[in-house]
Amino acid sequence: MSARRGPSLRQAQWQPHVLAVNPPPAYVPWLTEGGSLTARLKAHSAAFRVQCLHQRTARCLSDEAAAIGMHRPGRVWEREVLLRCDNTPAVFGHTVVPISATASDWPLFSHLGERSLGTTLFGDPLVWRGQLEFARLREGHPLAQRARAALGLSAPETQLLYARRCLYKRRQGTLLVTEVFLPSVLELIKTNDK
Repeated sequence: MSARRGPSLRQAQWQPHVLAVNPPPAYVPWLTEGGSLTARLKAHSAAFRVQCLHQRTARCLSDEAAAIGMHRPGRVWEREVLLRCDNTPAVFGHTVVPISATASDWPLFSHLGERSLGTTLFGDPLVWRGQLEFARLREGHPLAQRARAALGLSAPETQLLYARRCLYKRRQGTLLVTEVFLPSVLELIKTNDK
């Protein structure tokens, strides 16, 4: 049997420009939002909320390790959420922080609960934001699988999911936020347009 060629389904090919992942045009404004995604989602819903799925120690994904300064995948603090607009999940959020980070690096991270991480990051003058990166997530990628599991979808789908990620730094700490845009995000319209 011949060896499989091409990129692993378990790894995303992160790109520095959105057009490199060839998303449908309707996704582009969501993927390239330069400000707070939380603020944009709030503007597109009457009721916005963060549903925290878990916050615990875990092993980072292989395509995250280098981005957060690790030589190979290792233990991190992991937080996963669903961002809901009018009770409909619109974005699956995945955040990793190296275990070496201290409470002074990210003082509020361990106590976020159902609060938005984005609001915390954009409201802190000590936080430096890196460049956005973009990817298409195939069904075999762990974040695509976790997003579908959070939605209660047991059967794999062939539909690609589009994601972006960004590295944040505060003091000596790094934090990587990945946002997976669910197809329902395309159905949102500005609340003042309703």
